[in-house]
Amino acid sequence: MNTTTRTLDRDSLPMILWAKAKKLGVWNPADIDLEKDREDWLELTGQERETLLHLTTLFTGGEEAVTVDLLPLISVIAAEGRIEEEVYLTSFLWEEAKHVDAFHRFLAEVTGDPGHRERFHSPSYRALFFDELPGALNELRTDSSPAAQARASVTYNLIVEGVLAETGYHAYHAMLERNAIMPGMLEIIARLKTDESRHIAYGVHLLSRLVEENGEDIWMVIQARMAELLPLAIGVISEIFDRYEDMAFGLDLAEFTDFATAQFESRFKRIERVSSR
Repeated sequence: MNTTTRTLDRDSLPMILWAKAKKLGVWNPADIDLEKDREDWLELTGQERETLLHLTTLFTGGEEAVTVDLLPLISVIAAEGRIEEEVYLTSFLWEEAKHVDAFHRFLAEVTGDPGHRERFHSPSYRALFFDELPGALNELRTDSSPAAQARASVTYNLIVEGVLAETGYHAYHAMLERNAIMPGMLEIIARLKTDESRHIAYGVHLLSRLVEENGEDIWMVIQARMAELLPLAIGVISEIFDRYEDMAFGLDLAEFTDFATAQFESRFKRIERVSSR
């Protein structure tokens, strides 16, 4: 049995994130009132329902995927004896599971869960969530090298969470708050966004540490993986809009592709600064 012989480094970023998770991440999806959301759903037009169901379906599948696929990364971090990071990652996985719970509750109690949601899984979405995400994370079961860890974290933290999830929150805000509907889902999204901000911060920490410990070679791996996956992330967004001749709620494709690109560039620059030290 391996145990640590030192005190926890409470000034480390993972322990700071752990402290925030204990304070800010303790919320119960079952406590959020969705009664007004159901009333608002019944007042929507058919196209508005389809658009909201489309986005919710993609989020639900995405949250399920990241919950299932995170375990290999946790195992690698634990095997390396990085106790502070492992402590934080226990809250990370728990929060992802809560997000699955929240979206499934919304689908069941607000939309009536009409089923056949796979019709919303576009080619780019399938490539990212059915192939690239599980492929990169499951690679860690047989290859725990810094390069494999970097590819996994870029896929999970920077692209799926840092680009797509953040853009999805922006879309929910645009649909619901601008139209003063569905306060329950708005509360869920606010809670999720707070949780995900910690997840992304951890991903930037992990990738920065990998660069500091392994140098330019890992930075090249990160650059290549980000460049490889950005077209898929933008493709997911574009394929949502391609489905509709006139997008409901006044949503505009350029707003969201610009937002996604800005999120990508922000994460990229934060790690680039580490590589140039």
